[in-house]
Amino acid sequence: MKLKRSSGIILHPTSLPGPYGIGDLGPDAYRWIDFLTDAGCALWQVLPLGPTGYGDSPYQCFSAFAGNPLLISPQMLLSEDLLHPNDLVDVPKFPVDYVDYGAVIDWKLGVLDRAYIRFQQSVPIDVQTGFADFRTAEQDWLDDFTLFMALKEAHGGAPWMSWEQELRDRNPQALLAASQKLEVAIQRQAFRQFLFTRQWRELRSYARDKGLQIIGDVPIFVAHDSSDVWANPDLFFLDKTGHPTVVAGVPPDYFSPTGQLWGNPLYRWDVHKDGNYKWWIDRIRAVLEMVDIIRLDHFRGFSGYWEIPGESKTAEKGRWVPAPGMDFFETLIDSLEELPFIAEDLGVITPDVVELRAHYGLPGMRILQFGFEGGPQDSFLPHNYPVNCVVYTGTHDNDTARGWYERVGQSSKKFCRDYLDSDGSNVAWDMIRACWASVAFLSLAPMQDFLDLGNEARMNYPGNPSGNWTWRMQDGAFDSQLRKKIKEINFLYSRTDPKMGVEDNTPKST
Repeated sequence: MKLKRSSGIILHPTSLPGPYGIGDLGPDAYRWIDFLTDAGCALWQVLPLGPTGYGDSPYQCFSAFAGNPLLISPQMLLSEDLLHPNDLVDVPKFPVDYVDYGAVIDWKLGVLDRAYIRFQQSVPIDVQTGFADFRTAEQDWLDDFTLFMALKEAHGGAPWMSWEQELRDRNPQALLAASQKLEVAIQRQAFRQFLFTRQWRELRSYARDKGLQIIGDVPIFVAHDSSDVWANPDLFFLDKTGHPTVVAGVPPDYFSPTGQLWGNPLYRWDVHKDGNYKWWIDRIRAVLEMVDIIRLDHFRGFSGYWEIPGESKTAEKGRWVPAPGMDFFETLIDSLEELPFIAEDLGVITPDVVELRAHYGLPGMRILQFGFEGGPQDSFLPHNYPVNCVVYTGTHDNDTARGWYERVGQSSKKFCRDYLDSDGSNVAWDMIRACWASVAFLSLAPMQDFLDLGNEARMNYPGNPSGNWTWRMQDGAFDSQLRKKIKEINFLYSRTDPKMGVEDNTPKST
């Protein structure tokens, strides 16, 4: 992957401001892209864009291929005559600083159903043609996904393992009968995916025209209750009832004495290899249709992963199992020609993981917050960075920069102040400057750090089953003053086109 020295901001679309309870792909997303490019940023990093389930986590989606219909913009549907103004007169009084998912889901899906009814009654020819073309082009994953979602709806949202045996086990006659019975629900699900894809592609095209690249995110594992596992049970370690015999996680460490039990079913890599990794190649291609660069979450799992018995309540008992590593990536190269990946190489990293990442020249990650706990030799401190890495103040899984500083002990605070030559009063921006000034060729920070917010704005607390993924940016937060400030550090640390320069705010003498 060849990228010039540049910078960007992490902000999931759900965190954008807007009038409908959740950030979406409408006017505020376009204003956000204008803000980034006017500030000299070349990158926008998002979290996975799939349809979320219980807990609202983008890392536990109903599909690795589908988009999240909650991101569809009602304003864009209105402009395309897929909604009537009367369809938007009942907007609830949503909170503006966080996503109330329960209220948003009920209202938003109702709006999308109205759009579908209007589509059926009065179809603009370009939309009709586009929908037909979309269903044909995406048939390989779309048919399974739409039937899966229609069946979940018919079963009150129950996981597929609890469905009738013939549906759980995908009996062909039962699937055919269900497809006929649920035809309207299937069409509705397909239409939602069409709308999401249409809006996202238009937004991405706008970003490209402005010179902005989007960094996406591919979690290594998929949710158990997903169309991917239901439609491809042979690719996972499952018993006869569809339950996983072994699951994913990480072993105990300093931060988690019982480890982390993620619960995702593990891959039967031998079956994937026999199929020339087709499912994976299709998945990567699908994501690259939506983004320019992929952050491979839990990269170490491609070299070796922690296998936990399916009935375990913690991650303490398990074993390390080798993964296909180079064989997998060689196959990807044969199909994709290049690997536009960032390797999320955090956690317990062994020499084989380092070798795998280095062999393909993939940039790893550095988290500045982690550097103030281990002394001057810590690899997360800027003076120890290699050029081929991506540095972050923190990510969606960490404290905000200010929240970290307010939480840690006095020794870490002092080392942080000494290292940054700071009094700690503006620690978020001090960290941003350290990242931007480093030799790392890519530098990013969450929007929360640019806004100097505390942990009330943190996106995710790993291990907490609820209350995550809700933070939203206030309307007007990305204003001209912040744009000038970001533009200045991009210029000072050579992370933007030098022709952009900086705006001279010096008062003029009279």
